[in-house]
Amino acid sequence: MIDVQNLTKRYGQRTVVEDLTFTVRSGAVTGFLGPNGAGKSTTMRMMFGLTRPDTGSVRIGGHAYPELRYPARHVGAVLETSAPHRGLTAAAHLRWLAQSNRIARQRVGEVLETVGLTGAAHRRIGTFSLGMAQRLGLAAALLGDPPVLVLDEPVNGLDTEGIRWLRELLRHMAAEGRTVLVSSHLMTEMSMVADDLVIINRGRLLAQTGMADFLQRHGRTYVRVRTPEPLRLNTELEREGATLRRARDGSVEVEGLSAAEISRLAAASGLSLDELSTHTGSLEDTFLELIGDAGGTTHV
Repeated sequence: MIDVQNLTKRYGQRTVVEDLTFTVRSGAVTGFLGPNGAGKSTTMRMMFGLTRPDTGSVRIGGHAYPELRYPARHVGAVLETSAPHRGLTAAAHLRWLAQSNRIARQRVGEVLETVGLTGAAHRRIGTFSLGMAQRLGLAAALLGDPPVLVLDEPVNGLDTEGIRWLRELLRHMAAEGRTVLVSSHLMTEMSMVADDLVIINRGRLLAQTGMADFLQRHGRTYVRVRTPEPLRLNTELEREGATLRRARDGSVEVEGLSAAEISRLAAASGLSLDELSTHTGSLEDTFLELIGDAGGTTHV
């Protein structure tokens, strides 16, 4: 488990993280979301002792990260600020990490194969593409077979195949009972992989909840209706107090009435329906609406 308690960080008069408290459970993928400038990267840096908090603490498996004698065996991390020496080969970089953390040398070859870099093991890191560098970072995070993974924007530079591979890897790690915390601005991808969400804005916690609960509680639910007589149907729906929004495809999105109520209304009015379906807003739509209600920027 990752336990963040009352974390605060200020730079002069600017408060970047303010009294932030949340937990990340094991056996799940937790999405760490917030707009640009929300304090996500600063929070992650404080988890690893790279930035000192003004107040509060972070415990990973009951320990502060600087207290861990062999940290790679306890927690694997991919941070945007991580940058291995460009003159080293991929294998040499991982061998150094393995030696410094008392990890068996054979793990180097295993993780290179896992991330698809076996053929590039002896290439210098400075020649790597962004996607290859990202895979190398993931190899380093997996090197100690840790029970905890913390990944900041891990899909940066990955192609479609790489993103799918990473998604499957994270789901597999969570299924094994590990703790997985992922920060990403790709909402569609996050909706496909995350079980839980921690959402912050302006350094403060907005929500900590399960994905399904978040969408149900904060998401926009509407009924999509398509009919050969839209004007007549719209008149009937508005008479019942429904809110209507015309979609680009010609259908109408109805809020305030259920699909069953619309069906009965149409039948009583002698209207035929070509489509009647219930929808819940996407993670991206729901997230942006929540941030907007909180008075934050909508750039993620």
